[in-house]
Amino acid sequence: MAQESPKNSAAEIPVTSNGEVDDSHEHGFNRDLKRSLPSGLGLSETQITSHGFDSTKEGVIEAGAYQGGQRTQTKSGPVILADEIKNPAMEKLELVRKWSLNTYKCTRQIISEKLGRGSRTVDLELEAQIDILRDNKKKYENILRLAQTLSTQLFQMVHTQRQLGDAFADLSLKSLELHEEFGYNADTQKLLAKNGETLLGAINFFIASVNTLVNKTIEDTLMTVKQYESARIEYDAYRTDLEELNLGPRDANTLPKIEQSQHLFQAHKEKYDKMRNDVSIKLKFLEENKVKVLHNQLVLFHNAIAAYFAGNQKQLEQTLKQFHIKLKTPGVDAPSWLEEQ
Repeated sequence: MAQESPKNSAAEIPVTSNGEVDDSHEHGFNRDLKRSLPSGLGLSETQITSHGFDSTKEGVIEAGAYQGGQRTQTKSGPVILADEIKNPAMEKLELVRKWSLNTYKCTRQIISEKLGRGSRTVDLELEAQIDILRDNKKKYENILRLAQTLSTQLFQMVHTQRQLGDAFADLSLKSLELHEEFGYNADTQKLLAKNGETLLGAINFFIASVNTLVNKTIEDTLMTVKQYESARIEYDAYRTDLEELNLGPRDANTLPKIEQSQHLFQAHKEKYDKMRNDVSIKLKFLEENKVKVLHNQLVLFHNAIAAYFAGNQKQLEQTLKQFHIKLKTPGVDAPSWLEEQ
């Protein structure tokens, strides 16, 4: 019987074409050995070491923590943050991006309208009311400036009349031969100064009321008008974008853009409608309040001026009582809160 050759397959070392040892059989051996291990011993706790042909140990199993071979590479990738973890810097950057995009669209819309290339949404009735309000505000401001000038000049005249009355009274005491004449003039100038102070109180009350109407009530309405105009520009800007996208081709790339543009257009349309409704309501209430305030103030101004130049001191004082105007006595400070108690 022929004996087997001492040269077995374990001693055969395949060599690749570039002279390196082909270790595919070694990996196959390790894989078969892992499959034959007991189920209680996990692969993560076992390291299989195979030595070369010249080694006296051909299959040594070492128990311990599996470290992996040199060819094992650790995979790394981008870190994905959870939705609840937000970066403040990224949020600010996103806000700046949205603001810049919105500003660009609105600026382009404004330039297009000024050049006559773009279309704008116009509410003829509301625009007419806004133009009337702005024109009335300029006229009321002019009345306010003239009334302030009159008040300043009247104050100077009253101050002069008071000084003149004091001078006449002093001469009345020192000039015996003209005592009565100087006395009459002193009394007249003091009476004129007193009536002038009463008229000055009425005019200052008129100025304060008109100033509140012009610089607070009307200005607040005009601020709402500015917000309405900004909303109108945004609405027209996004409407133009949507119209341009609808005129273009419809494919897989443009459909999401059209849908997003439609969503933005609808949001700005709702904002525009809300601001238009707010402006209409404010204009209505402003007109009612303006008529009421100006009616009372114009009656006050007329009655006070007429009574002053007619020399009717009683009627002048009655006019101030009618509108609950209290005059401040010159040189007398307001009572403290202890005295009021």
